[in-house]
Amino acid sequence: MKEIKEILAVLDPTVEEQPALQRAAWLAKQTGAELELLICYYNEYLSGDRLFDSPSLEKARSEVIANHEQHLESFAEPLRKDGIVVRTTAIWDHPLYEGIVRHAIESHADVVFKDTHHHSVAARALLTNTDWNLIRTCPMPLWLVKPRELDDRPVFVAAIDPMNQHDKPAALDDEILLLSKMIGELTNGSVHAFHSYDPRIAVATATANAYIPVSLPFDEIEQQMHEDHEKRFSEITSFHEVADENSHLVAGLAHEELPAIAEELDADVVVMGAVARNRWKRLFIGATAERTLEHLPCDLVIVKPDWFQTPVEQTAHEAA
Repeated sequence: MKEIKEILAVLDPTVEEQPALQRAAWLAKQTGAELELLICYYNEYLSGDRLFDSPSLEKARSEVIANHEQHLESFAEPLRKDGIVVRTTAIWDHPLYEGIVRHAIESHADVVFKDTHHHSVAARALLTNTDWNLIRTCPMPLWLVKPRELDDRPVFVAAIDPMNQHDKPAALDDEILLLSKMIGELTNGSVHAFHSYDPRIAVATATANAYIPVSLPFDEIEQQMHEDHEKRFSEITSFHEVADENSHLVAGLAHEELPAIAEELDADVVVMGAVARNRWKRLFIGATAERTLEHLPCDLVIVKPDWFQTPVEQTAHEAA
């Protein structure tokens, strides 16, 4: 992504507070991008079908969409007075995540903003089924917003995987860092790079390959693994000019270490990659990611590789 020109903010018509709107407006103000506010709505009782649809149902759907458009305009007007170019769109589509993806592609959005649902007791955001499906299918960067204020000098943490574990393509790390640095520079923020590795993998591999009862040099094996990861991590952070003091290589499990480093740095945004090739093999969108994403104390941006093709059909389902 060379620059951000079009921002899409998905609003929830059932709640009053709209953190995604606030964050999207903030970025639009910083970048000069145009902002589109979207409500994607569907009600099965008004949907009808080819046999039972009627002019009255069609009129009811039109009225609902018109009401949502008026609601969006009430959010848009203050932003326009603040100098942001704002469009408003309400659409009838189903399921929600597919409607969002279809419209994002149609409107040529460069980044999509959406709220996450905050759980006050656990002090964390609970990703909904729609969130997970957007992580899996949204082809452009997806910014999931927590209900919190950003710092005046926001801290961005780029979570990369220079060893290309989980079959993640190497180019995705470059895109994660490029996007983090671009937004960091535009918003007067700072960028940190993060990578964690599990030293138990090397020990387990060595143990599995030891066919004779010998004493294995586990310390040396772990040290070699650290050096391998350090070399690759240093290569990519040096290439992207990330300062040494902002580079964090940690031995441990990602779902434990990434939330911990985000807490330690008081991070505002974590940027990470996700690849989904099909419904059976959802790379990096599995148990490890689920344990990681929902425990982050800050916003989350999900980036796809540039070759990614969404499985969402560009034509809405007949039921919608």
